[in-house]
Amino acid sequence: MEPLIQFHTGLRWQDVVDILLNSYILFRLYVLFRGTSVIRMIGAIAMLWMLERMAVNMGLIVTSWAMQGIIAAAALIVIIVFRNEIASVLQTRDFKSFFWGIPQRQIQTPVDIIVESVYELARRKLGALIVLPLQKGIETVVQSGIPWEGKLSREMLLSIFWHGTPVHDGATIVQGDRIVEVAAILPLSKRNDLPSYFGTRHRAAVGLAEQSDAVVIVVSEERGRVTVFKDESIIPINDNIELDRVLRKHTGEITTSNGLKRQVLELGVAAMVCLASITGIWFSFARGLETLVTLEVPVEFMNRDPKMEIFSASASSVRLQLSGSGTLIKSIRPDQVKVKLNLANAVAGRNQVPIARDSIALPPGIQLKQVDPQALEVNLDIPVEKTLPIQADWTGKLSERLILEDVRMVPDSVKVVGGSLMLKDIQTIYTEKIPLEGITTGGTATVSLVLQPSSLKLEDGARNRIDVIYKVKRRPAASS
Repeated sequence: MEPLIQFHTGLRWQDVVDILLNSYILFRLYVLFRGTSVIRMIGAIAMLWMLERMAVNMGLIVTSWAMQGIIAAAALIVIIVFRNEIASVLQTRDFKSFFWGIPQRQIQTPVDIIVESVYELARRKLGALIVLPLQKGIETVVQSGIPWEGKLSREMLLSIFWHGTPVHDGATIVQGDRIVEVAAILPLSKRNDLPSYFGTRHRAAVGLAEQSDAVVIVVSEERGRVTVFKDESIIPINDNIELDRVLRKHTGEITTSNGLKRQVLELGVAAMVCLASITGIWFSFARGLETLVTLEVPVEFMNRDPKMEIFSASASSVRLQLSGSGTLIKSIRPDQVKVKLNLANAVAGRNQVPIARDSIALPPGIQLKQVDPQALEVNLDIPVEKTLPIQADWTGKLSERLILEDVRMVPDSVKVVGGSLMLKDIQTIYTEKIPLEGITTGGTATVSLVLQPSSLKLEDGARNRIDVIYKVKRRPAASS
């Protein structure tokens, strides 16, 4: 429950855009590749990735490494094995269809034309092998077909399978209301339980049905019998009415309105799955296993009154304890973490400024755990100039035989700059300590001024060194 609360409280509008954008990209890939073998392999890779993330969260280091290798190999295999299927999808799309629009399902196969054609072939005892692909692609299991792209009709099918036609021995592939390929070679089944009278056409039909969800119709050349193959099923057909019923059942022929509803439902579920998947991926990378780090970050003071200056602050930097996934913590740059204190409401004098969460800028996915200190004391004042006399700060004791007769400063005053409240109570500027021990005659000592408090500054160009000219004389002897 706590991670879920942290997820919602730490979610920014940039994170929402990030999730929605990548969810849409994933959804578009599904729209483009749905009905092909590629989308199923991508789903399998996604399952492997989820297992890998579970292994990482459970601390299974070797298992997570192994899963990463399997995922990389699987992605490469998909590109190599399904390269023709991927290329066919990409080549048949225009630029607009990649980013917008929902391609319509293929046009419904006209079952009545196929039924009429098949029984005409059976009556004439013309051997035929007709393939009706459904959702799964068959490009990877069908070989050496000749592209046809002709309108499906009774005359077209009869001409393709007529004796002596160069393409009559292969399979004809029908998609929608078009014949897309002829003379295709199908994989032969290796089953040993098939009837002895099954010829090459029948074994090819069984082989394709085993490896896809296609419906395959075979017309026997010797017996003129019709057989339908689907998955593991072998369906002998007795008449055209039964063939019509079987084809409509297995191809799922439905009305246009029901088809639209089914498509809307399918795409809606796909969109929700894409959104949930990207949200999970984002949460995994943005949060992940919590890693803590402490950073020393300088403080920036913002929006102070232009008439006032900052004369002192209790600290110039703060320590931030941050948490996030190890990957994000390692990628933090110094310019991504900032502490900015708002002095818009500060007044002249001492101000206690709290360091609130909205004063700290953090990169996406990083959480603030602790701030030290939680507030700063900032001293602001209006800068003024004041001329103050200089006084020597003597230390120690002069010899008992000597008297300090005269002391003169060069210069004898100095102009300082500081806050008005601060300078109000300061009447004198002292020099650094001047020891009296060792002085036997008059002379000059060059010393520095002591600016207390440290926020005091000398006027621009003024030297922080003065000459102290002193005279001493012998103490008169006491009268007897």
